[in-house]
Amino acid sequence: MTRYCLLGPTFPYRGGIAHYTTLLAQHLREENEVLLLSFSRQYPSWLFPGKSDKDPSERPLQTEALYELDPLNPLTWRRTLQQIRSWQPDVVIIPWWHPYFAPVWAGLGWGIQRLKPRPQLLFICHNVVPHEQGRLSHLLLPRVLKTVLGRGNGFIVHSQADKAILQSHLPKAQVIVSPHPTYAAFGKQPRQKLPISLPNDRPLLLFCGLVRPYKGLDVLLEAVALLKRPFHLLVAGEFWQGGLVAYQTQIIRLQLENHVTLLNEYLPDEMLTACIDRANVVILPYRNATQSGIVQIAFGRGKPVITTNVGGLGEVVEDGRTGLVVPPENAPALAEAIDCYFDHNLEEVFSERILAGNGRFSWEHLIQELKSLNKC
Repeated sequence: MTRYCLLGPTFPYRGGIAHYTTLLAQHLREENEVLLLSFSRQYPSWLFPGKSDKDPSERPLQTEALYELDPLNPLTWRRTLQQIRSWQPDVVIIPWWHPYFAPVWAGLGWGIQRLKPRPQLLFICHNVVPHEQGRLSHLLLPRVLKTVLGRGNGFIVHSQADKAILQSHLPKAQVIVSPHPTYAAFGKQPRQKLPISLPNDRPLLLFCGLVRPYKGLDVLLEAVALLKRPFHLLVAGEFWQGGLVAYQTQIIRLQLENHVTLLNEYLPDEMLTACIDRANVVILPYRNATQSGIVQIAFGRGKPVITTNVGGLGEVVEDGRTGLVVPPENAPALAEAIDCYFDHNLEEVFSERILAGNGRFSWEHLIQELKSLNKC
């Protein structure tokens, strides 16, 4: 039995990283001892662009954790390190997804390297580099990655693209590519009734999750305007960076007012599954990506996905088998794929293949990869 110390967000914090940390802790605890150290505060309110970083779900995913760490308070870093030292884990696992956490992870990584006995330090890199970054961030990021991730003994990434990025900064890093595990646990949540009415006389397309420029909603709207038959598009998720007005303007310009519904709010787990179950297909027209938790929520419920060939999305969604994959920023190609999906009635056959192949996205597989890194 291995003793793991897992750092990262969990309930009451919301979002894909919190869901991931929670499920990883739950599955690790099936055969190991696990200490989960989470945040007393994740982001200050002035820095977080959404309405709240707390999960509003009625029955959220949650697991036992201690809440001590504040990324902006070095005194809590010291107390967290003392908790790690007292617990004496064999392995410490830290998630990496945004440079905001660089100072706290660098400080804890420095301290972990000096513990005796010294545990293995593993990083799970959700995004080696952020999806959107300014010029200053782009210039500083190489040094940040070497300072923080350079302290790790091994790394899990979820796409070959992210492995290449990581090894371009850390050529000698021990890196394993493991598919993003399934979020099938969402299927155990009670569904909510959708707070909006949707037409029943036409197929429903779903774009869901936080709405940010890199996710390509504008490209999807252009594609919907090109479709051959009547469809309805539900856009469900909180709009960030003041983008709502721009999309509303685009919808009017394309004369899609009667074909698009915007649900501008963070989706509790129950509502997210209700949206996915109601849709005929989930569409992720990302401009760039490493992987997507939305794919694994959809696949966990047997729902096919149409997406773009960026990052690891084309590695997860098998083109012509479990979904369709098109080039990014290409509205005509995306429209053609959507038409093809319905012209050939692909929903049922794709769904069957998804459910039959979900084993390759198991948490057990990820844990075996963590164990193999621990032996390196």
